[in-house]
Amino acid sequence: MILTALVIFVGCSVWTIVYSFTNSRLLPKTNFVGFDQYERLWSTKRWMVAVENVAIYGVLSLIFTMIIGFFLAALLDRKVRFEDTFRTIFLYPFALSFIVTGLVWQWILNPEFGVQKIVRSFGWESFTFDPLFNADIVIYGILIAGLWQGTGLVMVIMLAGLRGIPDDIWKAARVDGIGTAKTYTHIILPMMKPVLVTALVLISAGIVKVYDLVVAQTAGGPGIASDVPAKYVYDSLFQRQNLGQGFAASTMMLVMVIIIIIPYLYLQYGGKKDK
Repeated sequence: MILTALVIFVGCSVWTIVYSFTNSRLLPKTNFVGFDQYERLWSTKRWMVAVENVAIYGVLSLIFTMIIGFFLAALLDRKVRFEDTFRTIFLYPFALSFIVTGLVWQWILNPEFGVQKIVRSFGWESFTFDPLFNADIVIYGILIAGLWQGTGLVMVIMLAGLRGIPDDIWKAARVDGIGTAKTYTHIILPMMKPVLVTALVLISAGIVKVYDLVVAQTAGGPGIASDVPAKYVYDSLFQRQNLGQGFAASTMMLVMVIIIIIPYLYLQYGGKKDK
């Protein structure tokens, strides 16, 4: 396992970073050109669109996934009837691949036979809902599919955290006359810090490498309106046969992941001091 980690993960990452400073095209070559690939990368409109899209998708996905996941977990934690059934229904989308999820939501959001078609069949002829065909809001159509699939996992993580809260905490809060909402925000959530951090890291890692949903729903269209960094890397490596540019974009994605991991490591270990 150690050998696999060192060779496959660390070794390949170092190899990618080194060759991102070359002008490799179809095959790798050690003709170093400094930061030329990075300068070209950040001056490319398609890359800037991809970064903007992943930023919008990431921020909204983090916010709504955490809120909806916690809300569903809080409801199930109230010992509702048929809890097992509801938990299975909410978690089931996570069992599907992103390709399947993307195709399903491509059909649902298709104006020819999806939501728009159904609503118009009821007589509302002016109703328009075609996010995947509108360059200005296409990323939000992808976000809908991402939320549908990922919220169930966050719900289960949150539910596990809630089930770990001792009943004495709830009883003490009720005795002190603290309302349910205030108990959650001032007592329960601070106690669930490790669970919240774990959920945030899992969601963030999935955001950086989002690819399948985009390919299945829009293939990056209309035009380049829904492009994301992972697709830019894939197209650079295998379609445009520009290894240097693809490696530079890959390195930037690695930097994004590191930016996510460092706060996690600090929250988990750096803030703990011996007393």
